[in-house]
Amino acid sequence: MKTPRTEASRFGIRARLLTLLLPAVLALLALDSWNDHRALRTLVQDAYDQSMLESVTALQGSVSVAPDGSLRLDAPQVVQTMFDATHPRHKHVHVGLTPRPAAQGPATAPSRELTLMGETDLPAPPASAASASPVWYDSAWRGEPVRLVALRSEIADGRGQRFELLIQAAEGTGPRDQAQAGATRQALLRDARMVLVVVLLVWLGVTWSLRPLEALRRSVLASKGHALEPLDTRGVPHEVAPLVDAVNAHVASYRDLLDQQSQFLADASHQLRTPLAIMLTQAGVALREKDPEQLHQTLRAIVAQISRSRRLCEQLLSLAHASDTAPPADAPAVVDLNAVARDVVLQYLALAHEKDQDLGWTDAGPDGVPVLANGPELHEALANLVHNAIVYTPPGGRITVAASRRDGVGQAEVRDDGPGIAEARRAEVFERFRQGSTHSEKSPHGAGLGLAIARAYARRNGGDIVLANADADDADVSGLRAILRLSPGAADPR
Repeated sequence: MKTPRTEASRFGIRARLLTLLLPAVLALLALDSWNDHRALRTLVQDAYDQSMLESVTALQGSVSVAPDGSLRLDAPQVVQTMFDATHPRHKHVHVGLTPRPAAQGPATAPSRELTLMGETDLPAPPASAASASPVWYDSAWRGEPVRLVALRSEIADGRGQRFELLIQAAEGTGPRDQAQAGATRQALLRDARMVLVVVLLVWLGVTWSLRPLEALRRSVLASKGHALEPLDTRGVPHEVAPLVDAVNAHVASYRDLLDQQSQFLADASHQLRTPLAIMLTQAGVALREKDPEQLHQTLRAIVAQISRSRRLCEQLLSLAHASDTAPPADAPAVVDLNAVARDVVLQYLALAHEKDQDLGWTDAGPDGVPVLANGPELHEALANLVHNAIVYTPPGGRITVAASRRDGVGQAEVRDDGPGIAEARRAEVFERFRQGSTHSEKSPHGAGLGLAIARAYARRNGGDIVLANADADDADVSGLRAILRLSPGAADPR
């Protein structure tokens, strides 16, 4: 028998875990990277702006009145050195004084600014900016983007002339962008390493978890089906343990089935070997026999032995069919159990008369006993019960077959007044090749398969067979009742 090839899923456990984890991890990393980018941008801006503000504040404090009454910068070199400590090419400063006129009017011309230090053409701060606090703004200067801070204040010289002091610091955005880009690259590299670590851990974790299953696969392949031993569940992940337990249960049931088949073949071989040996001996006697009368007796004995062997073969075939667990090809139909019982009685009347037995049937009435079952299988089950009763009931005995309905369950009962079966042995007589006779000698008419076949057919149709005393009220009365019952689910609901 060729083993069907298992079509593996396109996505294994690794692929499924990665498909589930990677999008979530990437989405979280993208969200964290965006938040880190914004926080880093704010941090870089604040750091560079603070440096520029310190320089502007230092320049504001360096403006003082000279001995001649004019305004001057006391320490411009120190401030310029602090301002140019890093990236001097990108930093620029402007300190300017604008005299305030004594009187404001329409004809007053705007005063010209006096530059004390730095570049004269830095972008002017917004006109709406407050004069008492630093003003931050972005602009472009000489074709490059710059970040500027402006600080306005009012100051007077030694002669009482009032001036507007404007201090500006400008810094190109290149260093800021480079610092932020470098930090962003480092964050992206860190996130990429994290993703690779997650993928590696998932891969190694799945490989490590599946290692016991791989060992199970190798052990199963190494056995090649010769030893149906349960799989070793040691080290198997607990999520997979139920599957392994189910496989072990299947292996155990399959092993039991093989054991039953082996025992059945051994018993069948033994049962067939005995009549074949007898017939071989009888045939040898017939070949040597000179007396025609003795020869005819020997041939009649051979015919009788062939008849018994034929029935044994038919019973073996019936048992094989009844023991088949596959669902029947024909769907069960409503069958009159009372009519089946009558047909079985008519079939075995001749055999009962040969043994001088009274075989009778009790009619259940015009409504009959409808049940849901397979008619031929139901007939075979009841026929085996009746045949079994004929075999073990002595000559002159009485056998009665009746069908009825009790508590919504259809049942057929075969009652005889034979030797009966001890209650302790009623379970074992349903086993194959176990005869129900209480005598030590075996019956010449049976091989111990009748009850096994009857129960197998009954169970295929949702029922069962039980054995009881012929008289339910008096256990001392000899005889046996074999009751074929159909479960409520198999009975017709009418």
